[in-house]
Amino acid sequence: MYLSEARTGDTRPRDERPSGRRPLRVVTGNVLAIGMVSLLTDVSSEMVTAILPLYLVFGLGMSTVQFGMLDGVYTGATAVLRLAGGHVADRFRRRKAVAGAGYALSAVTKLGFLLAGRSAPLLGLVIGVDRAGKGLRTAPRDAIISLSAPYEAQGRAFGVHRALDTAGALAGPLVAFGVLELALNSYDAVFVTSFCVAVLGVLVLVLFVREPDGVARGRARVSLAQATALLGPGPFRRVLLAVVPLSLTTISDAFLYLLVLERLDVAARWLPLLPVVVSASYLLAAVPAGRLADRLGRPKVVLGGYGALLACYLLVLAADHPVVSVAVLLLRGLGYAATDGVVSALAGPLLPERRRATGLAVVQTGQALAAMAASWIFGVLWSWLGPRAAVGVMAAGLAITLVAAFLVLPRNGGTGEE
Repeated sequence: MYLSEARTGDTRPRDERPSGRRPLRVVTGNVLAIGMVSLLTDVSSEMVTAILPLYLVFGLGMSTVQFGMLDGVYTGATAVLRLAGGHVADRFRRRKAVAGAGYALSAVTKLGFLLAGRSAPLLGLVIGVDRAGKGLRTAPRDAIISLSAPYEAQGRAFGVHRALDTAGALAGPLVAFGVLELALNSYDAVFVTSFCVAVLGVLVLVLFVREPDGVARGRARVSLAQATALLGPGPFRRVLLAVVPLSLTTISDAFLYLLVLERLDVAARWLPLLPVVVSASYLLAAVPAGRLADRLGRPKVVLGGYGALLACYLLVLAADHPVVSVAVLLLRGLGYAATDGVVSALAGPLLPERRRATGLAVVQTGQALAAMAASWIFGVLWSWLGPRAAVGVMAAGLAITLVAAFLVLPRNGGTGEE
């Protein structure tokens, strides 16, 4: 362990414990700037995400097994590069540069969809490269947020960032839907527009995001052995052991939208609008969830978020009324608000500043690999058992892992108490 929680009950690094003074800035300009980068990037990425199920399943006629494989690549191809991106950012003290490289890579690959055409292998390659860009940028980006906010406001800082991020996710499907309508269902027009918006995001990062003031460039570089030591016994490892199995029992959004579309029995052309409901729910709940996490304890909010996800699955099984389907999407957004940024706010302060990007990358890599496996598993379950039975299996698995996470997570992690 790198902390003296046995004596003090405080799970934070010594240099990050509060001094008793009220922080002057709850959300810094750096948090807002990186939030605007994420907003623009999410407009770009969600434009593509919103049309992928429509394009692959209804346009190219892929089976659920094939779609599950590609969706798994889309979700989990970031895994190794999350670790590499986090470690390189910490080792060379260049979190902004590594994050910028990831954003730029994802922007360029939007044009790759034009070249891939109807080839499933090429589409898989383009999706993998796009997600590699996300893998590079995610941990350094979250490390910048964590290091730019005081300890007491970690949840609120991530909540504000995720709210801006989700505003982009909300706009992305709407833009995609509008482009498809104006361009007479031309997917190429969506890909070109997505590229242009992504480039704007990269420019905002270059011009307005800076390395956090607290990053000391003169210190020794982080070695691989020091990074590996993060997996030793302690509260951080307990967070990792709790959240990875939860990701393994989570149904991907793309499959959830196909499930809702099937239950509503509406035209496939409306599929890009379903993520709008999820994003609206996420947007409204992100900041309140962050504030609640700071006040009540981040593990409690994370568990509540996965509880909302379990309720979402049970509603999918319960009825096919349009109101129920809307409730399913709202619960999914609420689950995001209570887990996405809050997990980073929970894990970040448990890590030394010099290894924060690396540690966050470890958590995100575990979640990405588990999510990739979950998409493959659910695609096979749907093919063998049908959609309802597949949802039932995943719901049962989530209930079991939720109980296990309750037992494993630090009781008041993120509040400085054990």
